[in-house]
Amino acid sequence: MKQSKNSNHIPVSSARKRRVFPFTAVIGQEEMKLALLLNVIDPRIGGVMIMGDRGTGKSTTIRALADLLPAIEVVEGDPYNSSPIDPDLQSSDVRQKSDEGESLPITNKQVPMVDLPLGATEDRLCGTIDIEKALSEGVRAFEPGLLAKANRGLLYVDEVNLLDDHLVDVLLDSAASGWNTVEREGISIRHPARFVLIGSGNPEEGELRPQLLDRFGMSVEVRTVREAELRVQVVEQRTAFDNDPESFSSASESKQEALQQKVVEAQKLLQEVNIDNELRLNISAICGELDVDGLRGDIVTNRAARALAAYEGRTDVSEEDIARVISCSLRHRLRKDPLEQIDSGDRVIKAFCKIFERSESDDLDGFELAAKG
Repeated sequence: MKQSKNSNHIPVSSARKRRVFPFTAVIGQEEMKLALLLNVIDPRIGGVMIMGDRGTGKSTTIRALADLLPAIEVVEGDPYNSSPIDPDLQSSDVRQKSDEGESLPITNKQVPMVDLPLGATEDRLCGTIDIEKALSEGVRAFEPGLLAKANRGLLYVDEVNLLDDHLVDVLLDSAASGWNTVEREGISIRHPARFVLIGSGNPEEGELRPQLLDRFGMSVEVRTVREAELRVQVVEQRTAFDNDPESFSSASESKQEALQQKVVEAQKLLQEVNIDNELRLNISAICGELDVDGLRGDIVTNRAARALAAYEGRTDVSEEDIARVISCSLRHRLRKDPLEQIDSGDRVIKAFCKIFERSESDDLDGFELAAKG
């Protein structure tokens, strides 16, 4: 999803962009916004699961994120959004042409944003093979699915907790491996499917199985805004956008472009960010203290902290970076005790304070995932 050095900058207010509510105009929900940005900076974090009340701006914010991102360079006419320079992001046809030294036509394209409907079938998601044509004509007749369309972009599943478990398995496998494989009657097709998986849902309508929830990199809980002044501000913002989206978006253009540039610079800086060995030991100690199964919690917390440091233009991870990402990196991996009243996020904070020898009575602002600047 990184922007190529040679690609042309497309202003976020360009007519080629979808006209959606600007990301920088979304009021509140700072934890959700920063978690999304960190996954864009480093897609290896593994996606975001957003659970919360209805009408809290989950879908609006996610679609605004896709509109914010800079254009990417793709091979023109390729259904997989293949990169002209990265072999790991190329379809087999494009890679073959590249290996043979053939010139590849290049064009700029907005980062794809794919919505997966709840009623989608596995064929619609993964793609289908025309067996009859393959046998009669000897060609691999493959109709790409939504995973192909989402390559190098975002794949959003609203009400993911209502999606069939086998489809969730396919999504998580593709998101983890970066590839989609379709096999029918002895014919196998494999194509790149590297995307940021974003799921949202209302816990009142059902929960994900723990083993599936664990495979989302980060988990965010959103709440309905209760303060009257903020609620009025949200209503006024939305009304102004609905009445004149062009003017409203133009007013946010400078903030949008500044944030877009910040994300691009963070993507470039990420490889230079270091995390001290003592901090890594403390992260693993927290995971051990919380009895977190597996090592995904350790890996995601490290990656999220590095992405946060890059987002803020630093090359060294600090203790505060860990404090700000560790709750949403671990809270969904904890074993639930029905007799325990304490919130999962609070359990993580208590463990952090114990390992880092900090007082819980201190100001806990550092534990809030809040986008700065």
